[in-house]
Amino acid sequence: MEKTRQIALTLVIAGILAPGFGQAPGRQPLSLALACVGKDCPLLKGVPQTAGMRSGYVRLKPGQSVGWHSTGHNEECLIILHGAGKALIEGRRALEFAAPHAVYIPPATKHNVTDTGGDVLEYVYVVAPAAE
Repeated sequence: MEKTRQIALTLVIAGILAPGFGQAPGRQPLSLALACVGKDCPLLKGVPQTAGMRSGYVRLKPGQSVGWHSTGHNEECLIILHGAGKALIEGRRALEFAAPHAVYIPPATKHNVTDTGGDVLEYVYVVAPAAE
């Protein structure tokens, strides 16, 4: 399973940071291990490491949630690696998912993610500035 997580994150980063595509001086391709002992562990931290993208690795126990939040002017993608859950979206129907899965959250959308399964929910989130 650890190999699957490493491959998933490498593919996400490689897809976004394709060789030569929009690379600013000082920004380098990365490969990051998905090791997290807490609930939410940052991976990519935005400028100056990236052009504005942030990401992290989340582990939720059954019944646990990340809490209501909004990514503001950013859009967000969740890459579900293990477990099952629900993305609660303010003013819209909940989005249920089970690994492997991807969930898209549009900009300026208040949301919460909850583990609804009987096992740990693990996912990588990628947050990036939305184009106008």
